[in-house]
Amino acid sequence: MPHSPEDKKRTISRLNRIRGQAEALSVQIEAGAECADVLQQLAAMRGAVNGLMRYVIESHLRESFGHLECDNPEHQALNQSIDEAIALVKSYIK
Repeated sequence: MPHSPEDKKRTISRLNRIRGQAEALSVQIEAGAECADVLQQLAAMRGAVNGLMRYVIESHLRESFGHLECDNPEHQALNQSIDEAIALVKSYIK
């Protein structure tokens, strides 16, 4: 989970946007919106949730395994592995 105040603020902002999207979806359904409009809103919500998931996973990986700034070859290799794992997760969670 994000621990710094900036990361928490960013995460809460994302959650608030998702909440707004869910409320908009509820209004659409109450109003009897067309299926295409409802599906578009659902797709937007799914994208927002997936973006939040990617962000939390990346934050967790960097926090757990560190993103070390130094010239030590072992640390550089670890940083590269973390970056590769994050890229892999991002490619699967779109």
